[in-house]
Amino acid sequence: MSDEAASTPDSDTDVTDPETDGGERPQTHTIRLELVDKPGELLSALRPIAENGGNLLSIFHERGNLTPRGHIPVEVDVECPPDRFEVIVQALRDEGVNVIQAGAERYGEQLTILLVGDIVDTDLSDTLRRIESSTDATLADLSLSAPEGRGSASSARLRLATRTGRTDEVFDHVRAIADEKELNVIEPLVEVAE
Repeated sequence: MSDEAASTPDSDTDVTDPETDGGERPQTHTIRLELVDKPGELLSALRPIAENGGNLLSIFHERGNLTPRGHIPVEVDVECPPDRFEVIVQALRDEGVNVIQAGAERYGEQLTILLVGDIVDTDLSDTLRRIESSTDATLADLSLSAPEGRGSASSARLRLATRTGRTDEVFDHVRAIADEKELNVIEPLVEVAE
């Protein structure tokens, strides 16, 4: 029997690059997170990755640096099939983890919006949660001013990091939430580089 005849398709399979059950080869993805500095937060953020088919490759935990909101930036490299990556990112968001960057899709644009009205009594936490869970944006910074306390006019400046090309869609969604809660939205100013 010749060497050519002895060769089978299985003998040519590269065992260093296994296929998954869906037939897609795993790829490396980077996820950048923002975590609160308290025990157990990193473990809680890693659990959705493992539970959804991600293989942890590395963690870069920048404990000495803080984001504008006073949280710790964490960069996680995972390996998973492309079809599972979005599931992992969504599972992180569902667990309340702030995803700043997912894969090559960076949150490359910033949108600053001013909300005015009875922000405190219309549940600011709910407003922020709804913005992040239903848009391609993540909260980068928040300033709240309520000079007369609850039950009176207040304002919140939101700086949202959005995916490139999605700022109009995010703004429309914020406007819809504000209308529902009877809040006024001050439209963002567009800055043009000289």
